[in-house]
Amino acid sequence: MNRAELIEALAERSELTKAQTARLLDAVLEVITATIAAGEQVALIGFGTFKRALRAAREGRNPATGATLKIAAAKLPKFAAGATLKAAVAGKKAAPKKTTSKPAVKKAETKPAAKKLAAKKAEAKPAAKKPAAKKK
Repeated sequence: MNRAELIEALAERSELTKAQTARLLDAVLEVITATIAAGEQVALIGFGTFKRALRAAREGRNPATGATLKIAAAKLPKFAAGATLKAAVAGKKAAPKKTTSKPAVKKAETKPAAKKLAAKKAEAKPAAKKPAAKKK
C-alpha cells in the first residue's frame, strides 16, 4: 500500500474527504517525527512504539579493498510492534487485556482495619489547643 492508497482507505473509513485525510496524515507523521527527533517516544498501545535508538561507533571493512574504516555513531528511528499488531499479523487472536483493578475485598474485612487506622491517627495527633482568652 502506498501513501495515496492509505489516504483513500482512511478517507473511506473516517468519512472525511481525501484532502482532509491527507492533511491529518501529514500532521500525525510530523508530530511523530518531531517527537522522536527530540529523543522522546510515541507509544500507541496495541499498535506499537516509535522511538529513537542510538547506534555506537564501530569499525567496518570496505568489501572491495578489505580496508578497515570507522563508522560513526548514529541516531536512528526504531519501531517496536505492540501485542495486538503482532497477533493480527500472525493471524492469531490478540492476548486478553490485563486488568489493573485490585481484587475485591469483603466489607467485613475492611471495617476492623479502618477502625484501627482511625484509632492510630487519633493517637498520633496532639490535642488541639484552645485560643487564649483576650484580656480587656
